[in-house]
Amino acid sequence: MSPKPGAAPTSRRARRRMTGKERREQLLDIGRSLFAERGFEATSVEEIAHKAGVSKPVVYEHFGGKEGLYAVVVDREMRQLLDMVTGALTGGHPRELLEQAAFALLDYIEQYTDGFRILVRDSPVAQSTGTFASLISDIATQVEDILGREFKMRGFDPKLSPLYAQALVGMVALTGQWWLNVRKPKKAEVAAHLVNLAWHGLHGMEQKPRLIGHRKS
Repeated sequence: MSPKPGAAPTSRRARRRMTGKERREQLLDIGRSLFAERGFEATSVEEIAHKAGVSKPVVYEHFGGKEGLYAVVVDREMRQLLDMVTGALTGGHPRELLEQAAFALLDYIEQYTDGFRILVRDSPVAQSTGTFASLISDIATQVEDILGREFKMRGFDPKLSPLYAQALVGMVALTGQWWLNVRKPKKAEVAAHLVNLAWHGLHGMEQKPRLIGHRKS
């Protein structure tokens, strides 16, 4: 039987049904974009479902609700950034390691801007897999061992390496948060200034730092 005049071919009318995995990835992409733009509170399940062209129960089926979707998005972004930082620390001169760490974070901000916007917001979800503070701590742990070896070689107390790792990573991360919005100066120049401050601070570091003010405790 031939199709009626003016009717669209069956192949055009029929839409291929997404697999469960494809639908999940679609919802994650949409959620990631909305969370970055509006934040967790201002994003609704209704809007996520509408943009995906599905009903609300589909979102609940995959993630149990907005909180579950948010937690997966945050977890993915944290792993992406950690992988970029640890992959960048390939060794070499200690100053070069500082450059590698600075570039890794700035590269992430440039390539995964939405993800970084989500990470720098304080997580409003108790069961979320992380916050910006915990992410900084995780990255600092990667730097800790490297600093500990360098401290030991130079006669400094390696037990203090966690403190310095937190300070260095925190400095880079907060500068990156500022650079996220201004995007000036250029990435390489930002990295150079960060390393300039960090390296010359470490280079002239006292083995037993002293306080010069009146307060001693």
